[in-house]
Amino acid sequence: MNDRGIRSLVIVGGGTAGWMAAAALARALAGINVQIRLIEAAHIEPIGVGEATIPPIMDFIRQLGIDENDLVRQIKATFKLGIGYRDWTRRGDFYFHPFGPAGPGIGNLPFQAYWLKMRLEGKAQRLEEYSIQAAAALRGKFSRPVHAPNTPLNKLTYALHFDAGRFAQYLSGFAQTHGVQRTEGYVRHVALRGEDGFVDSLTLESGEQVHGDLFIDCSGLRGLLIEEALRTGYEDWSAWLPCDRAALVHSERSAPPNPYTLVTARDAGWQWQIPLQHRDGNGYIYSGEYCADEQARALPLGTLAGRPLSEPVALRFRPGRRKAAWNKNVLALGLAAGFLEPLEATSIHLIQRGIAMLLKFFPDRDFSPADIARYNRTLQADFCSVRDFLLMHYSQTERDGPFWQHCRDLPLTASLREKIELFRSHGRLLREESEVFPVLSWLSVLVGQHVLPRRSEPLLDGLDSSKIQVRLEQLRASVRESAETMPAHWEFIQARCGA
Repeated sequence: MNDRGIRSLVIVGGGTAGWMAAAALARALAGINVQIRLIEAAHIEPIGVGEATIPPIMDFIRQLGIDENDLVRQIKATFKLGIGYRDWTRRGDFYFHPFGPAGPGIGNLPFQAYWLKMRLEGKAQRLEEYSIQAAAALRGKFSRPVHAPNTPLNKLTYALHFDAGRFAQYLSGFAQTHGVQRTEGYVRHVALRGEDGFVDSLTLESGEQVHGDLFIDCSGLRGLLIEEALRTGYEDWSAWLPCDRAALVHSERSAPPNPYTLVTARDAGWQWQIPLQHRDGNGYIYSGEYCADEQARALPLGTLAGRPLSEPVALRFRPGRRKAAWNKNVLALGLAAGFLEPLEATSIHLIQRGIAMLLKFFPDRDFSPADIARYNRTLQADFCSVRDFLLMHYSQTERDGPFWQHCRDLPLTASLREKIELFRSHGRLLREESEVFPVLSWLSVLVGQHVLPRRSEPLLDGLDSSKIQVRLEQLRASVRESAETMPAHWEFIQARCGA
């Protein structure tokens, strides 16, 4: 039988996407004799918007066999239990989007069904009171899960804040230790095969020709292979996502880092603060139609808690995705595959998801069209799921001002409209197989932005409200008591993984 296996894999671009791919593929393909080469230009700074993550990143780290404490120490990371939204629904409001599950269900009915029933009756506290992640985060506490039966401490779910450049450097060392060959240089020319239009080789500025069977494009927004060479096309999602610019700046830490990302709504967009061990990451994502660039660069500087460490860096983007993340023998990851603003910290997750699905549909040199089509449908569904979640944040708001009025007038996608209507009718939230965010995430944001069902789940009508109320109070007390027993976030870091 002819050997049709992939023998040479070329990654174009380093950064977070390139080195995540290199590390994961080196580990997964160790036994099948695939040569992996990564080509990156010198002195290319990361975009800097990918410093917050969601819980699946912990699975990625564990699957690589990386010691978590060592990683956190080396990249000066902190822990993240969710996102706090300030002034988002209206000025003066605050709500928290926590990770992880909340309480248990009753029979076949999930937690959110009976909590919503009691909330509508005025007999339940804020949703944050029933989440161990929210309770701990808002108290500045953190712990990894511990064996404590019948307490929320068993279910602690978390992610990381980190310096994206340091994370890429860490994975670079890991990948090269596992056999990845790194080449520094610029790609000057991409040669396509005449018979089928596949990428045949790359010519570097040194004159070297690099041939490969499979190419992974991690070249950033320009999409050197997926777009400039293969003309794959781009779906512009500006009709649904109103922001198209960012101003980024780092600052000194002025207080112990909180275990959550803080997001604050502004007149033409939103501002983030991400606490690391050695500094804070800050940025303003905004619409150029409603805010001048000079004004946008001044805003984060005027609201920093600590001294700025740099001048604001400007970034322009078009929200959207490539029409195909995998085209012929080129697969795009990271910004080369698309850009969705970091409101819910999904950029790194979509890289991770793309790598996982590549390994699920890893090709041979025949490049089965069925595999490529299924990969593209899966990644499209992931991007659309995140798009809908972001659109829900913008469209379901009560803030004043021209920008936020524009957001309320944004057209809803059919999938988001159905989800909101199902929730408004009886509080039903259904998670599709392809959705990135769990039910509690949707519940937290919908309720946090004052979207409530007209009535509760009818199957709850036969339950005794007083018994449900007792059960909720027991859960709330357990969450509160558990959070109080946890160490302070900064003390936890210093004791185990301080830089």
